[in-house]
Amino acid sequence: MSWALDHLDDILGRAVLHAWLAGLPLLIGLLIALPLGWLAQRRAWLRGPLLGVTGLLYTIPSLALFILLPVILGTGILDSINVVVAMTIYTIALLTRTVADALGAVDPSTRQAAVAMGYGGLARFLTVDLPLAVPVLAAGLRVAAVSNVSIVSVASLIGVDQLGFFLTDGYAKSFATEVWVGIVACVVLALIFDLVIQLVARVLTPWVRAVA
Repeated sequence: MSWALDHLDDILGRAVLHAWLAGLPLLIGLLIALPLGWLAQRRAWLRGPLLGVTGLLYTIPSLALFILLPVILGTGILDSINVVVAMTIYTIALLTRTVADALGAVDPSTRQAAVAMGYGGLARFLTVDLPLAVPVLAAGLRVAAVSNVSIVSVASLIGVDQLGFFLTDGYAKSFATEVWVGIVACVVLALIFDLVIQLVARVLTPWVRAVA
């Protein structure tokens, strides 16, 4: 405990870096997964191939991807952009199916009522389909957020600075306290992500609270 207090500034600094590397790809991945999931839900012939390809992306080992991306992108091995791109790929892999399922769960009668009221195309998607899909989307985002926090820590093996540093450094020194600090910090960060997503989902779905 005393070691953690003595290194609190270091822990908080790396926690901010970790949150950035896990959170930014979550937002970028969601923005890309939304149109992909919409296509998968609207075009039956595209659903299988699209979800199959995006699902395969998640099977790529994270460490291999972290090492391969600098060659593809022309960046340095320690450049954080490699982690952001890798985590965006994993986020897309997780969220594309979630978006398709979330939009598919919207009550057809509600969609038809919106069309009868004059809503169509993008307007209906933004004002009817997407808001009603928020609860399912939020559940998928929570899974993706926890996954991102976990996988980002692997980047410490190639020297990218974040909370995973305490895991690798503590293990190298056989210093269990530092390892546990890294583990607990990652868990706390994942819980914060989860809580924020739940709060945003509640704000965006006031009708759910009204029914409750």
